[in-house]
Amino acid sequence: MFIDTHAHLDYADYKDDLEEVIAKATAAGVTRILTVGTSLESSRQAVALSERFAGVYAVVGIHPTNVAAEPRDFYSSLQEIAEHPKVVAIGETGLDYHHLPSEKLQPSAALEALGCEFSAEPEGAVLDGAYKALQTQAFLQHLDLAVKLRLNVVLHQRDAWEDTLRYLAPYNSRLRAVFHCFGGTAQEAMQVIEQGHIISFTGIVTFKNAHNIRTTVAAVSANGYMLETDCPYLAPVPYRGKRCEPAHVRNIAELISQVRGESLDAIARQTTATAEEFFRLIG
Repeated sequence: MFIDTHAHLDYADYKDDLEEVIAKATAAGVTRILTVGTSLESSRQAVALSERFAGVYAVVGIHPTNVAAEPRDFYSSLQEIAEHPKVVAIGETGLDYHHLPSEKLQPSAALEALGCEFSAEPEGAVLDGAYKALQTQAFLQHLDLAVKLRLNVVLHQRDAWEDTLRYLAPYNSRLRAVFHCFGGTAQEAMQVIEQGHIISFTGIVTFKNAHNIRTTVAAVSANGYMLETDCPYLAPVPYRGKRCEPAHVRNIAELISQVRGESLDAIARQTTATAEEFFRLIG
């Protein structure tokens, strides 16, 4: 049996055939799915799905790229959602610096017409700083809530490695985080695991050019990683380019089995036990 530790079942991609998607997952041996919120409304939908399907559990939080669209005082609303008995973690939360506001700034047409140089750097630096500060504030609120509710955290990190580790460090002894959709080096994976955290792999491990990630797959400890789809994104080979589904966890596990030289059954047992412990799905 497998657990898909990161899916987005509330997305419109599944509005017409969600029951079939879950049935296909069950047939593939994926008996439990964690559907992950990316906003307050998405988190409420995640909880509703957990009530609807016995094998579905909810993770609730606000994705870092969505925090600007949510109320600044979201904490109490998120806590209310998170107190539901089928909520098993807080997230996804974290930092994402991949696309910054300064990228959208355009040179002044008037200055260009005059043949003058125009630099958006001062304004861009202010906007980027405010954007990062807003994400940081929300990240810390998620971490505080996780500590308060004694839950672990599903963490999103993109182009913000050092800041993520820096803000997470004071919480290392009070909670654990899973760095979801991990795409870093083996050394970065070891750094995370040594601090008491964990990583998870998506269908990216099956991509032809994902040599570095497969090196990480081979190096990580047996209890240092979990499986996820991040569906509807990142469908593994042979489904790449199509809608990803929880059933595809099996394809991810098959590739990892080959890379690690372990049986598929061993991968299933190890990753299931790790997920059950991390998300407290036992008992």
